[in-house]
Amino acid sequence: MKIEIYSPTIRRKEMDAVLTAMVEEKIGPGDRNRLLIQTAKEQLRFDYALALRSPAVALHTSLKALCHQGQAVVLSALSPLYYLQVLHDLQLTPLFCDVTFDFPCMSRELIENALAKKPEGLEVGAVVLNHTLGFLPDTASIAELGLPVIEDVSQSYGSAILPKKERLQEGEEKKEAAEAQATVKLAGADSVFCIVGLEERDMLTSGGGAVLFAMNRKDGTALRNFAGLANEYCLPDINAALAVVQFKDIYRNIERRRDIAKVYLQASLRTRHKRFIPLNENEYCNYSFSLILETGLKDVIAYARKKEIEVENAFEKTIAGAGFCDDCPVSNSLVLRTVLFPMYPRLRSQDAERVSRLVMTLP
Repeated sequence: MKIEIYSPTIRRKEMDAVLTAMVEEKIGPGDRNRLLIQTAKEQLRFDYALALRSPAVALHTSLKALCHQGQAVVLSALSPLYYLQVLHDLQLTPLFCDVTFDFPCMSRELIENALAKKPEGLEVGAVVLNHTLGFLPDTASIAELGLPVIEDVSQSYGSAILPKKERLQEGEEKKEAAEAQATVKLAGADSVFCIVGLEERDMLTSGGGAVLFAMNRKDGTALRNFAGLANEYCLPDINAALAVVQFKDIYRNIERRRDIAKVYLQASLRTRHKRFIPLNENEYCNYSFSLILETGLKDVIAYARKKEIEVENAFEKTIAGAGFCDDCPVSNSLVLRTVLFPMYPRLRSQDAERVSRLVMTLP
């Protein structure tokens, strides 16, 4: 039986929530939209949020609040391709930034390099920091540049930054765990605005949509200016009902991802192919399992197909993957060499073992 690259984590609870919304015939933006924001607030502890129809609407709204026509926006070459359409619609100029072979997100140093090369007189309005493949960049350091930062945590939701000295070893008491939890810095805490996408392949899904939030009152005030958006921009209740359950079950799903990742990691240690390493030992949500290949991507995809396992190019649907970043050599190289393996909570243990054997025997 073929193992698909992706399968959404939709269980009975999600289906019941959606069916209840349908039976009540309240599927447009309403009570469940507000419930979703309240549920997210309990986890993220933000000041204010909007639940919108798509990450594109969320990005458009946040950039509109921060930038004006003609300004530049710094973004990674490995950002989603739709970012470019949003910038085009707002008449903003993309300023592409490369990454490194060890880590797929922008760093402060690389952003400084991109700023140094920008055309004279071009004003930069914001940095859009995508958490590529779920990895957490050093947002606090990047924010010190003095530019407004928008974080996209669609693939990293559930990840956190915990000071190394306070990391818990397996088997420590629950009391110690609760104390350490209080010191956790959640993804998005250091940005002006943060986007949690709810698309099909995001960590959380409602079949489409996004939550756009601001952590503090000052930035939240700017979002309140958009509180009167027409319903056509806001997330319908039928989608919000599904997302509420997803928020509540996220840590259960992350634990399952962690178990699968352990199996894959042991297999990858027996290959010559490399992995991205989380920065500063951040707690990784295991959004994906990727390898940077020493061989051709096509050969590996063909080999996996023979084993009835679907794998895919990790960065095909990025800006660099579409061929728009000539001055970002590392990103362009990663587009040709990085492969994703099946990684989702519904993956059966026997299927995870099949994938691990594939990883061990890659050409």
